Amino acid sequence: MDAYDHRTIGQRQDLFLFHPDSPGAAFWLPRGLTLFRELEGFVRAHMRAAGYAEIRTPQVLNRSLWETSGHWEAFASGMFRIAGDKAPRADGISGGDEEATDSRDLALKPMSCPGHMRVFGARVRSHRDLPLRLAEFGLCHRDEPSGALLGLLRGRAFTQDDAHVFCAPDQVAGEVTRVCGLILRVLGELGFDEVVVGLSTRPAMRVGTEADWNQAEGLLAAAAAAAGLDPILQPGEGAFYGPKLEFILSDRMGRRWQCGTVQIDMNLPGRFESAYVGPDGDRHRPVLIHHAVLGSLERFLAILLEHHKGQLPFWLAPDQVLVAAIGPDQERAAWEVTERLIAAGLRATVDTRAESLARKVADSVSLGIPVVAAVGAREAVDGTVTLRWPDGAKEVLYLEAAAARLRALTQRATHRPRPRRETAA
Repeated sequence: MDAYDHRTIGQRQDLFLFHPDSPGAAFWLPRGLTLFRELEGFVRAHMRAAGYAEIRTPQVLNRSLWETSGHWEAFASGMFRIAGDKAPRADGISGGDEEATDSRDLALKPMSCPGHMRVFGARVRSHRDLPLRLAEFGLCHRDEPSGALLGLLRGRAFTQDDAHVFCAPDQVAGEVTRVCGLILRVLGELGFDEVVVGLSTRPAMRVGTEADWNQAEGLLAAAAAAAGLDPILQPGEGAFYGPKLEFILSDRMGRRWQCGTVQIDMNLPGRFESAYVGPDGDRHRPVLIHHAVLGSLERFLAILLEHHKGQLPFWLAPDQVLVAAIGPDQERAAWEVTERLIAAGLRATVDTRAESLARKVADSVSLGIPVVAAVGAREAVDGTVTLRWPDGAKEVLYLEAAAARLRALTQRATHRPRPRRETAA
């Protein structure tokens, strides 16, 4: 592995590790979990602003649910299943109706869609409730073959920013256009200037009628055009329940990875007998839009780390500032500076080791910490810090001014990436 492989960066920066005890799943270390939570919070804020209600659905669900959704038939090889009859309790105490219906034929969820269908169907819905937007950071498990595992890029356990929009047919185009804009805006703020967009159509293994597929593919193509996209056609690459738009990013090797997705589904609402009461008082079937802004957060973080070569934007870096005491006499002052920066809302850490300042600066670069705030004898007396910027420039500022300058760096650039139309294979 080279220096900019995400696995190398993760090891060098103490972000995550892998172990044979859990093939295909990461062990997140403190700095890595900070990064993960910052990214999750960033997406959550965008979803909240777009009118989504966040929910959480169970991790283990009965076989009957997966049969209803079609996953048991079409996705069985990719699911971790639990088989066998439920043994009676040794103490003779009954668990009630829930236990009576628990066949122990279960599966870990590979995606959150069926759980969201249950939430929608939990009560009578009106046309006034639509579009209903639900979101979840769902922990998913898929039984990927061992030869396909590749660090965070492809694993057996990952967190997906699953979202579902239940809407009327005449709301589909507007919702897909809005979602595409959301995905492109988020990718732009994360530093991606270009993205490949693909339109994946019906696969050989699928559920639903040809009429449903014709309608779904037509709706999605029209909505993509309305969003200003000109996606490449990817025949046969759709999900088994519907066509999808794929927002594709590349890793450092130029390999293409599906990240964000938008899918139109005419099948699950029928399978779950989902309905809303229209203005005419009759029951109508909603259209379901599945989408993910980043897809697997783990996969996206791998691409993000490689894209930035481990030097993440200031607002996202796990540690934003390293406060370095130049000598042992400045240890107390360095701690005080660190506390002040933390109080100002910055992620600051301190280095009081008996090492040279040059060594501390070099270690901060290796860890991907953007700024070093040096505290020597003069700074300790004057109440200042010497900021060392990523380009090597130095600046002496009073502590309050330094905190304000650093806080300003937490603002994110907002722009829309340029979708590229080229072969995604």
